[in-house]
Amino acid sequence: MREHGKDVLLRAIVNEETQRPAWVPFVGCHGGALIGVGADEYLRSAELITQGLLKADELYRPDGLPIAFDLQMEAEILGCELRWASDGPPSVATHPLANGQTLADLPAVSADAGRFPIVMEALRNVKAEIGERVAMYGLICGPFTLALHLLGNDIFLEMFDNPEGIRELTAFCAEVGKAAADAYLDNGADVIAVVDPMISQISPEHFEQFVTDAANDLFDHIHERGAPASFFCCGDATRNIEAMAKTRCDNISVDENVDLAFLRDVARANGKSFGGNLQLTVVLLLGTEQQAKSAAIGCIEIGDGKGYILAPGCDLPFDTPPANVAAAGLMALDEYEREIVRQTVIEAEEDCFDDILIPDYDALEEVVIDVITLDSATCAPCQYMTDAARRAAAEIGDGVVVNEHKITRREGLGMFCRLDAGHVPTICIDGLPVFKSIIPDGPQLVAAITERMEEKARS
Repeated sequence: MREHGKDVLLRAIVNEETQRPAWVPFVGCHGGALIGVGADEYLRSAELITQGLLKADELYRPDGLPIAFDLQMEAEILGCELRWASDGPPSVATHPLANGQTLADLPAVSADAGRFPIVMEALRNVKAEIGERVAMYGLICGPFTLALHLLGNDIFLEMFDNPEGIRELTAFCAEVGKAAADAYLDNGADVIAVVDPMISQISPEHFEQFVTDAANDLFDHIHERGAPASFFCCGDATRNIEAMAKTRCDNISVDENVDLAFLRDVARANGKSFGGNLQLTVVLLLGTEQQAKSAAIGCIEIGDGKGYILAPGCDLPFDTPPANVAAAGLMALDEYEREIVRQTVIEAEEDCFDDILIPDYDALEEVVIDVITLDSATCAPCQYMTDAARRAAAEIGDGVVVNEHKITRREGLGMFCRLDAGHVPTICIDGLPVFKSIIPDGPQLVAAITERMEEKARS
């Protein structure tokens, strides 16, 4: 008997055998594109979120769907001002704990606060329509990312100068996460995903010091409520995969920055299921249907057996062609179609980006800081990396230029390739990748830029 899609997902996520891979397209603001409205309008309307998710269900035949992919919902309630965009989720613009407030000053997070009533209404609507066959994901902001939203980039210095204060902060953020998880579970969510992209920016030692206890507290609460828990990190979290696997989550999900075979081996050694890592930009956003199918098959073959969930590595970019997403998902849903693609040899031409011009950095008077991002308006690590570059440039003053190159655009992808960035986000100084997927503190970045300025002055 063929398993129902929801059953496939709920069995896979707790690392049980399934007849096929589970399939979860992470449809966030992309749901707005599916129904022709901007992300800023979509994420403020229960009716539009409902319409977008029902359209995604029709097009993508998912086993699971997130109700919203917006890691700023809790931060907004807690006093962070948001910067809205029409083609992506909002980003955090202000940090209350960096502006003199204390944890005691912050409002409470509940199902009745901020935009939670909107999202919970959408959850109930979608659950009523498709909840018998599609698992509903509630995505909440992870403790470290929420801590960074509240404190800003100062958190990286405070981790050294005030470690107990940061432990207190992440513990507080875990309590916020419990309230958010309760809101989703009370309204019918089947799975809670703790999405913590900023843990890609810290060392395993700092993960253990500041994240492990808070994350485990949150996972224990989710389990007490009878739901499985996923630990989801965008960015190059390779150094922290083993630490993530030792927490009490059920599933680890990653993007293309993490080698899927490595994740598989670590996850299985620790009894976890795992998900990812379909390439968001090169394949799903900018590729073809055939490339999406081939990439999905590659992931499925690496997943090879129980406990694997085929998924994009993060929130689908707003303008992702629906045909590409549907083509990828079909490979999980239909073994016959998968076999046809396996037997078809595809000679895809690789784009060498010869037309993307790299400046003659040595000939320029100013030092050029190229920040390679997914999109600083929609990706938290990218936002804080770009902010760090701009603050350092402002501190130095004249003689420094900061450019952001978004790999969701061909120009940005070309710069990523031609500068050999290797990871996103990355800061390049005069064409040399210096900070790969690690946000430097202010003095460190200022010193690196100043050193390059002095080198140019001597030449």
